[in-house]
Amino acid sequence: MSTLLVIESAMAGLVIGRGGATIKSIQQDSGAMVKLTNGDTEDTRNVKIIGSEDSQRLASDMIEKIVGKLVRSETISTPPPPPRRKPRDGGGGGGAGRPRLVKRAVSPEEKINCSDDVWEEVLRENREKELELLKLLPPIKKDFYVEHSQVKAMSDEEVQSFRTAQNEITVKYVDGAEYTRTIPKPVKTFEHAFSSYPDIMKVIKKQNFTTPSPIQCQAWPIIMSGHDLIAIAQTGTGKTLAYILPALIHLIQQPTPRNKRIGPSVLILGPTRELVLQIHDEITKYLHNNIKVVCVYGGGVSAVTHQQLIQAKKPDIIVATPGRLNDLVGIQAVKLDHVSYMVLDEADRMLDMGFKNQIELSLRHIRPDKQTILTSATWPVAVQNLANYFAKNPLHITVGSLDLSTVDTVTQKIIILKEHQKEDWLDDFISNYLSEDDKVIIFMRKKTSVDKMYEHFNSINIECRCIHGGRVQADREASLADIRNGVVSILIATDVASRGIDIHDISLVINYDFPLNIEEYVHRVGRTGRAGKTGSAITLFSQYDKLNASPLIDVLKKSNQPIPPELYKMTAQ
Repeated sequence: MSTLLVIESAMAGLVIGRGGATIKSIQQDSGAMVKLTNGDTEDTRNVKIIGSEDSQRLASDMIEKIVGKLVRSETISTPPPPPRRKPRDGGGGGGAGRPRLVKRAVSPEEKINCSDDVWEEVLRENREKELELLKLLPPIKKDFYVEHSQVKAMSDEEVQSFRTAQNEITVKYVDGAEYTRTIPKPVKTFEHAFSSYPDIMKVIKKQNFTTPSPIQCQAWPIIMSGHDLIAIAQTGTGKTLAYILPALIHLIQQPTPRNKRIGPSVLILGPTRELVLQIHDEITKYLHNNIKVVCVYGGGVSAVTHQQLIQAKKPDIIVATPGRLNDLVGIQAVKLDHVSYMVLDEADRMLDMGFKNQIELSLRHIRPDKQTILTSATWPVAVQNLANYFAKNPLHITVGSLDLSTVDTVTQKIIILKEHQKEDWLDDFISNYLSEDDKVIIFMRKKTSVDKMYEHFNSINIECRCIHGGRVQADREASLADIRNGVVSILIATDVASRGIDIHDISLVINYDFPLNIEEYVHRVGRTGRAGKTGSAITLFSQYDKLNASPLIDVLKKSNQPIPPELYKMTAQ
């Protein structure tokens, strides 16, 4: 038993994706095998789906979301299907008109690769469709860079020496780039990057910055030269400003007047409400020329309210979480046709949270010649695949090592104790050792644990706030505002606060519970020691955490931090 979907030929390229990335993703995520062949007419293509009932249904849904509307859907079967099974969720399964699917074993001979001729034909048609689409869209400009004379005078040796001194910056084209241009040299000062843009220089000077961060030094000339960019650097290294300032220049300098554009020119996607709010707040510090920005996310207000906000404000920049952006695109509240500058911020986190399909669904509405910026703290295969799919011939910047490590501005201390001793230790530390000048985040694993600790602190008159994914958005925002503004000095949080939330003066991180993986440990520690300041991190480690002993030792070694002998003993248990 298999499913046959008939789609328009024009949609085939979207189902396949660049280099087959989308169809491979559909197969991996659904567990079904998917084959594209010629249709009965020149205007159609057949999509055959083979696998279990659930995998076929999932693959069908994914394809239908991509193409928007099927020409036809049918079940290919020999014997009559068994009685229809009631859906587990009590709903109508695949919806009205969805063909019945039956489980069956998949033979090894059922391979799912299109013939080379069909594949090439589909890719060729996809390229032709892209060209036809671009003819209907206004032209865009991506290269605005004016190289400063002092930067131009830098020799290759000076460039390499500077990159090495700036936390071992490496920059190269990704493997398999179709064409390459000369890689721009790094800048050393704000004037090197923006002397040709006095409006940008004015807003920079208001922030009282001294020198650019390493990622900014190399990213600005690359982005302003029109390259797609993949920026890999730990949190707290200035990635946000690295893409914001070029975005402002990009949208102002487009040949089409802003009042003639449909929808935003710049789209920035982030994984959490807190991060997109933070990006929005950061952008507002540099707005000029009546540039307008709107932030949209789920869980706070309805999509209809955001629709009204967008209609009233007509923003040049939209900062969004993937889910809410899909909601707005679905009700046609926002048009993405004229987006020419797109940012996927903290791409690794978005993939960890399961946003891959939502990202792909929204971004297929964006013009194919857009400029794409992708930032990430790590570089796993999933992020590499995402970059290959959305970016064209991107340059790849890495600041520091790709090996997981913490910044050297944070002093880390590991305390080995029993699980039941943690609360007494924390009470004693907060009461007797926490300085009045300290601002601390206490990380716990569960939402219920956060709530209990918050109630406990209140019962012993310790002022604090708490934040986790179960709290309403208004309470989360109020808690963050109180810790930022110094109303309280203690924030209790789950890992919702471990990435993307920028509270500049956090001096101490306490890992009350060790996180589920070492990556989150690194991100938690990265909440302090930011922007060149020093900080401390204390981790309470028990026998329950011993599976993380070995990776924790590796991180501590790379950061030249002391390692308790008990930690080594746990690795041998």
